[in-house]
Amino acid sequence: MAGPLEGIRIVDATQMISGPFAAGLLGDQGADVIKIEPPEIGDPVRYFGAMRGGLSALFATSNRNKRSVTLDVKDPDDLAKIHALVETADVFMQNFRPGAAERIGLGEETLRARRPDLIYVSISGFGERGPFADHRVYDPVIQALSGMAAIQGHEGRPQMVRTILPDKLTAMTAAQAIASALFARERSGRGEHIRLAMLDAMVAWLWPDGMWNHTFLGDGVANELPGGLNLVFESADGYITTGALTDKEWAGLSRATGHPEWIDEPRFKTIPDRVAHIDDLLQVIADALRTRPSAEWIERLDAEQVPCAPILTLDEVVDHPQVAANELLEETEHPSAGPMRAPRPAARFERAPTTNRRPAPTLGQHTEEVLAELDAR
Repeated sequence: MAGPLEGIRIVDATQMISGPFAAGLLGDQGADVIKIEPPEIGDPVRYFGAMRGGLSALFATSNRNKRSVTLDVKDPDDLAKIHALVETADVFMQNFRPGAAERIGLGEETLRARRPDLIYVSISGFGERGPFADHRVYDPVIQALSGMAAIQGHEGRPQMVRTILPDKLTAMTAAQAIASALFARERSGRGEHIRLAMLDAMVAWLWPDGMWNHTFLGDGVANELPGGLNLVFESADGYITTGALTDKEWAGLSRATGHPEWIDEPRFKTIPDRVAHIDDLLQVIADALRTRPSAEWIERLDAEQVPCAPILTLDEVVDHPQVAANELLEETEHPSAGPMRAPRPAARFERAPTTNRRPAPTLGQHTEEVLAELDAR
């Protein structure tokens, strides 16, 4: 098998990251993903970031295991071809602004008439109604509106996460929802319309810890604590992270740092005590960890079963022995971009192994192939 979703066909009419990355995850798991792109330019992500051989790294890792078909949704003949493709599909994905899919003839009602049990997926930035519904959106806009930038802020100044987290989180939420909808269809025989806003996915993801001070309503809330604690500590020769939540871990950290007196210190004796005095706690840890090299601290903390790790550079991540032990990074040869390195699909299926069976397609690479399959039906 090519993966647990072998035999599932997805027509992916999305662009940028949230939709394409979601479809790519399902393609990694065996689905036949047909990516619909406009002629001439295609998905703009093809041209963004590090490039070689006319292909961007961002596009390559978000759109592997797909076939690219170029069709113009404004051309009646090409639109008819998309409709015919949908008749063969299990899932149709679009991330046009609300209302656009209906105007161009790719709305749910139109497509469900051709495939009644279709899983129809609408991904938007803000939802389908409300003051921001018609606004254009990119990842930083969601970071700003969701509270992510506020959580990342330092000394009163908001700060962005330096990765497109809302886009990729929305993609993972969408992929999980699509898998659930396919499972439900197996039992009921009915299709589904999945509506997913990037804002909704991000706020829901942030909430458990980032918004814990906004969860309980009314008075009587104890141990308010800012979300997103900064657990970066400077050592004598670099940076590490460590943390102690349980009493056992706190005792181990106290011994590892040479301060067993912290175990019975009234400010730090229990979890509620440590939360109530979090600023003091982080300061004493920081002062202690400045005195020795990172490797020595990691050895000491690990011996006491305290969670810890060195803070790696990006080059160090690629070469780390744990990454190697997991056989996470695979090297392949792309027909136009040459040798590449990328993670294998993260989830491993023992009975239906996943593979990087197709490199990211060139623009329109599979148009004739896919349309020929339609003609042969």
